[in-house]
Amino acid sequence: MSFLHTAWTRTRPNLLLVLPILLLAGALVAGGLTWRAQTTNREIAALEANQDRPVTTAAASQLILARVLQLARRDATEEMEPLVVALESRDVPLLLARARYALGNARLRRALDLIERSQLDPAGPLIVLARQEYRRALQARPEFWDAKFNLDVAARLIRDFPEVDRQIGDELKAEPKKIWTDIPGQPRGAP
Repeated sequence: MSFLHTAWTRTRPNLLLVLPILLLAGALVAGGLTWRAQTTNREIAALEANQDRPVTTAAASQLILARVLQLARRDATEEMEPLVVALESRDVPLLLARARYALGNARLRRALDLIERSQLDPAGPLIVLARQEYRRALQARPEFWDAKFNLDVAARLIRDFPEVDRQIGDELKAEPKKIWTDIPGQPRGAP
């Protein structure tokens, strides 16, 4: 008992000096983290209000996602890609899935716009890229129903366009449709 009493009497004055310094350091760290979170929240609110704010790849993950979503509304896919890659290097699968989904949606919207203007050739690669983004979103978050649905829509779009071989001039040659199934045991040819 006397050993503990002796140790306590020796360390008590030092603890009384160190404890306020530790508490002050903890308060400063907490204040800095709070200030950083408030700054990030202000930037996210500004991006959601459609104010153009530059965001670096070193920013907070939520801020990067907010910038990706803003760029997706403007269909600026080239600007989105480095930010999505930055999210990929972090361990935030939910945010990454939302970013990939937004990138896929932007590409699919651009492809649908091209289809409406009857520009099928440039629309095909955009649909393929959109499908890839939806698959990557599902890899990050397998239960993401919206990504599943859009992947299905994009898969059906690319299937609906026949493979066409261009010939000289305006002549197009399309492959004939397969009428009979390739299921084993089913007859081939006329009934």
